[in-house]
Amino acid sequence: MRIALITDAWQPQVNGVVRTLGATRRELEAMGHEVMVVSPDRFATLPCPTYPEIRLALTGRGGVGRLIRAFDPDAIHISTEGPLGLAARRWCLARGLRFTTAYHTQFPDYLAARTGVSAEWFWRYIRWFHRPAEAILTSTASVDDVLRDHGLTHLRRWGRGVDLTLFTPDGPRDPVMATLPGPIQLYVGRVAVEKNVEAFLATNQPGSKVVVGDGPARDALAARYPQAHFRGALYGEALAAAYRSADVFVFPSRTDTFGLVMIEALACGTPVAALPAPGPVDVLSADVGAIDPSLDLGIAAALAKDRTVCADYAKGFSWTASATQFLHALAPIRFVARMAA
Repeated sequence: MRIALITDAWQPQVNGVVRTLGATRRELEAMGHEVMVVSPDRFATLPCPTYPEIRLALTGRGGVGRLIRAFDPDAIHISTEGPLGLAARRWCLARGLRFTTAYHTQFPDYLAARTGVSAEWFWRYIRWFHRPAEAILTSTASVDDVLRDHGLTHLRRWGRGVDLTLFTPDGPRDPVMATLPGPIQLYVGRVAVEKNVEAFLATNQPGSKVVVGDGPARDALAARYPQAHFRGALYGEALAAAYRSADVFVFPSRTDTFGLVMIEALACGTPVAALPAPGPVDVLSADVGAIDPSLDLGIAAALAKDRTVCADYAKGFSWTASATQFLHALAPIRFVARMAA
């Protein structure tokens, strides 16, 4: 099958959406499918306001449509609601072509946190954007509930996986974290207001707090919490080493749809403390994580979990299974003469 994948989130961005799409593409190509990615790197871009590391493509439906038409796909998947997703949506609708979308990110909550405007204003756009899709691909039951509450019911499951060759309990430790007093509490992800990182930094557990990642709130939080260790972004083996070196992984976000970093940490044998929110309530079991409205209590409880059990639990998350779900959720299209217009 020839699959056109349109996304505003792509390399060199580092986030769960990009990792999910990259892993899905690799799995699909290993299965013999051909995937074309329409991403911002194909166009002139400008920085996203308040988030300059995210680049917004400067093009319209004609520019996106030419790439899709030249590829001649069997299925079109629009993965994000940004400029490229919007252009692809318009192009498909103008030609009566079926497509699927995905709900990766709680944009209404993110934007509400950043702007102070009610999330319901942004839900109007989300409903409008996704309603014409043949199916909206979602990662968890909690996300399904959120979308149904907002009138979007045509949902198909697309779970997530973990790279079990990279994220393992055995391997080198992080040399910097090895020098810190324990227990070592780790956060990995964007350092931004919507990730609620300050809730982690404000906890009162003894030991050391380590933040891996970059984002617009990093400088302010580093100044406010000088006792925390801000490492910047880590990748590959260095990231795996950081996970292994932690005694507990702390996931303070209330706005994520899944939280890939949780299963990466678990795969390295590190238990997870999280708040009761979509993502943790779907991903974690009582054997490998502690979900509590108080992160302090959650961290204390997670520290008692068995690391071997955590690593074994993560083996249940497969990128091959995730890509298979994605493939089965697609809506094959029949190209007609007016495609050439």
